[in-house]
Amino acid sequence: MSSIAAMITTLKNNKRKRVSTFKKMKDFKEGKNIQVSFDKSATPHQLKNIREKLQKENKQILKRNIIVLIFIMILLIYMIGFVKF
Repeated sequence: MSSIAAMITTLKNNKRKRVSTFKKMKDFKEGKNIQVSFDKSATPHQLKNIREKLQKENKQILKRNIIVLIFIMILLIYMIGFVKF
């Protein structure tokens, strides 16, 4: 019985007031919570270079993902078609 009483005491002591999601949404004010500022600005040429670099990196990642996916598909087809269970 003492272990159950200890468990109940622990549960009572660990309770905390939970804020509902609806209350958070109600109190949310966009201008107050989001403050983004940049001290430096990029030139149009720098922005173009950054954009091209990101596009190149994204293409490489996409190619790698496609190669991995094709390899996995070939492996699954091989296992399903030729391996006898």
